[in-house]
Amino acid sequence: MSREQRAEVDAMLRQPRPEGPRTVEAIRAGFRALMAQMIVPDGIRTEETALGGRPALLVEPVDGPQPGTILYFHGGAYVFGSPATALSLTGNLVARTGFRALSPDYRLAPEHPFPAAIEDTLRAYRALLDSGEDPSAIVFAGDSAGGGLSVTTCLAAREAGLPLPAAIVCFSPGLDATRTGESMDAKAGIDPIFTRESLAHTGAMYLGGHDPHHPMLSPAVLADLAGFPPLLLQAGANEVLLDDSTRLAARARAAGVNVILDVTADVPHVFQSFAGVLDEADEALDRAALFLTQHLRARTGDHAGR
Repeated sequence: MSREQRAEVDAMLRQPRPEGPRTVEAIRAGFRALMAQMIVPDGIRTEETALGGRPALLVEPVDGPQPGTILYFHGGAYVFGSPATALSLTGNLVARTGFRALSPDYRLAPEHPFPAAIEDTLRAYRALLDSGEDPSAIVFAGDSAGGGLSVTTCLAAREAGLPLPAAIVCFSPGLDATRTGESMDAKAGIDPIFTRESLAHTGAMYLGGHDPHHPMLSPAVLADLAGFPPLLLQAGANEVLLDDSTRLAARARAAGVNVILDVTADVPHVFQSFAGVLDEADEALDRAALFLTQHLRARTGDHAGR
């Protein structure tokens, strides 16, 4: 645990930005530049492919994958980001577990507001099932908005009558479009990335006029999680979105779902991206990989033995 590492990451994320709301193009370019600085692990290979009618990125260990698939949803407030910008996260999960990952390039707002992203991620999951993959060999994972999609895609799959995946991992998920968590104000200024205003700016693009009081937009406060697979929620204590995770964990617990709430002190939103730079990032990814390995190997092993 390094106070110096945490201070360096915080300072990097607090570098001056242009005043006022930025254009979509500027937001997307800035995020690509930020994520290009993240360390992608050795020992993986990538291939562009397609899944559910959308482009996708396949990430595998160079020596071949273990049985099982991580369906990974990238972050970016539903407005920016891509499978490529999330490669440090996807690659680290693949390198640590030996499983392959598929990351769909879902449609983004404002060109494609809610519910386009959920439609695309559900199609990706359905395509995996249609290809013959057993749901017990699939896990959902994602960061930020993609962490939210990990939950809402599971809700959508349940509504569609599809079998659910073996487990879900969320890194700093966005789970409340109503922005009513206490951390929205308690962590203001402590969070080096987000403000209520910046979240409102991109949030309005995704909402597209929809009421945020909808289970698919605010599952942390409105979703019925009955029957959900085991959940791992990882968040940083410095995030304004912290209570998105704490409240979803409480809802999951009340619904009888196995849930782990994993909060790391003094780190920012999606701190796991800083693997190789921040000790806490590597340790959190190790815990996430252990969780995925336990649930995928247990389920695929049970299935193989039947």
